[in-house]
Amino acid sequence: MQKLIDLYKNYLSVEKGLARNTLESYARDLKKYAGFLKKSGVDDPRLVGRVEIRGFLAFLRESGLSSASCARTLVAVKGLHRFMLIEKIADKDPTEALESPKRGLKLPVFLTPDEVDRLLAAPSGDTPEAARDKAMFEILYAAGLRVSELVGLGAGDVEFEVGYLKAFGKGSKYRVVPLNDTAMDAVKVYMAKARLEMLKGRASGLMFVTRRGGGMTRQGFWKIIKRYAKKAGIEKEISPHSLRHSFATHLLDRGADLRSVQAMLGHVDISTTQIYTHVETARLKKIHKEHHPRG
Repeated sequence: MQKLIDLYKNYLSVEKGLARNTLESYARDLKKYAGFLKKSGVDDPRLVGRVEIRGFLAFLRESGLSSASCARTLVAVKGLHRFMLIEKIADKDPTEALESPKRGLKLPVFLTPDEVDRLLAAPSGDTPEAARDKAMFEILYAAGLRVSELVGLGAGDVEFEVGYLKAFGKGSKYRVVPLNDTAMDAVKVYMAKARLEMLKGRASGLMFVTRRGGGMTRQGFWKIIKRYAKKAGIEKEISPHSLRHSFATHLLDRGADLRSVQAMLGHVDISTTQIYTHVETARLKKIHKEHHPRG
C-alpha cells in the first residue's frame, strides 16, 4: 500500500504539479486510509469495494473529523483509486458513485483597515529583525501572497523600477503582482542593511533570512505575526494568511472586480475567490443588524 501511495504522490507531483504542502496532506490522509484497511483485514487495495469505502467514511465521522476534513480525505482516496484505474493497477473504482461530504462555508478571518494599520506599524525600532518583519508584513498586505510564497521569495523577485514582484505559487506557477511604494520602500530599507547584517557575509538566494543565515520558515512567520498581533492589541485569532484575506476583502470592498482579485491571488478557479464576496455579505448583514431600527 505504501508503495502505491508513493507512486500516486509522484504522479501528482510530476503530472499535476501539486505543491509540496498539498502532497503532504494527501499522504497523511492516505496513511489514515491504509491503516483503516489493514485493521479491516484488507492488505490489497485492488480488493477494496464499496463496503470498505462506506466503512471508512463511517470511521472518519466517528473519529470526530469535521465535514471539511472528511471531504478532503475522501478526495485523496477517490484520487488514489482513479489513479489505480488509469494505470491499470485495478479494473474498478469503488469510489466512483460516491459524493464528497458537503462542506460548511467557513469565512476567512480578516482585519479591518485600522487593525491592518496597527499591525503594519507594530515592527518598530532599528533592529534588523524589525526591518525584516516590517517588509514582510507590507508585502503580504500589498500583494496578497500566500505565506509559502512570501518565505520563498528570491532576493531579486521585487522589480523596483516597474513596481511589481514575481510570486512562485501553487502548481509551480509564477504570477506578477503589483506592489505599492510603501511596500517597496520597506523592502529597500531591509535589503540595504538589515539583511546584510543577518547574513554576516553568508550567501543566500532568499529575500527573507534569519540571524542564522537560513530562510524564514512558515512556522517562524506564524510566531512573528502572533507576537506583533498581541503588541498591536488585535484580539482576533489571526493566522499567517490573515493579511492575504484582508488584501482580498479590502479590494472587493472598494470596488475591485472579482477577476482581477482572482489573478492577483493566484486562484485557478474563481469559485475560490468568491469566498470573499461571502465575507463582504456577512459584514453588511452584521452592520444592518447592529444599526437598523428593526435589525
